[in-house]
Amino acid sequence: MKFTNSFISGMKRGLPIALGYVPIAITFGLIAKSQGVPNYISIMMSALVFAGASQFVAINLLALGTGYLQIVVTTFIVNLRHFLMTASISQRIKGTVSQKWMPVLAFGITDETFSFISLSPSEKLSSGFIFGINTIAYIAWVSGTALGTFLGKSLPEILQTSMGISLYVMFIGLLVPSFKKSRSIVIISLLSAGISSLLYWGPSVLTSIPKGWKIIITTVLASAIGVLIFPEEKEVESVE
Repeated sequence: MKFTNSFISGMKRGLPIALGYVPIAITFGLIAKSQGVPNYISIMMSALVFAGASQFVAINLLALGTGYLQIVVTTFIVNLRHFLMTASISQRIKGTVSQKWMPVLAFGITDETFSFISLSPSEKLSSGFIFGINTIAYIAWVSGTALGTFLGKSLPEILQTSMGISLYVMFIGLLVPSFKKSRSIVIISLLSAGISSLLYWGPSVLTSIPKGWKIIITTVLASAIGVLIFPEEKEVESVE
């Protein structure tokens, strides 16, 4: 019963993420279809990979005629940040979540669910709560992809184009409310933006770094500096 209640709570709290995922997933379905990728392959990518950035990269590389090995290596680099995100969350739920749940919870972690879970109070982080957030996000992503592949072409062109900015809007919607509650979140967010900007618009030696590694470098540096400036002062408390 405790798991069910936590799961339902997680589903409700993850609804904003799900709403943000649908237009992005539809866009992915549209792009995949325009590149000649069969519908079932697009849907299977979303169901088995469940990583928006690497899926878009993979579709782009397929369109360029890139070899399979290079696609695998490139998407692996893009997704290296997931090791850091899941490691961070595992520290917050260590001793409160059964080991058998760890692979399932890790599969459902994305940039957005990680941000949401990281900003949630420790006392709410049970396996059911995290699984609920991940599940509603997963359903939205796979369903949105299916809509994009089967129904996307019937959407007005201006609507198809506008879907590309919905991910940024969702990020802002998740992040801004937390600024009022935590000075550390404000500082680390600005720090991350500064490091990322330097890597993208700084000296050529930095801008030449592959996109996947830029994400990793930004994540590692911002996290490391954040830990030094704002060390954790108490252990994770037990949750239901």
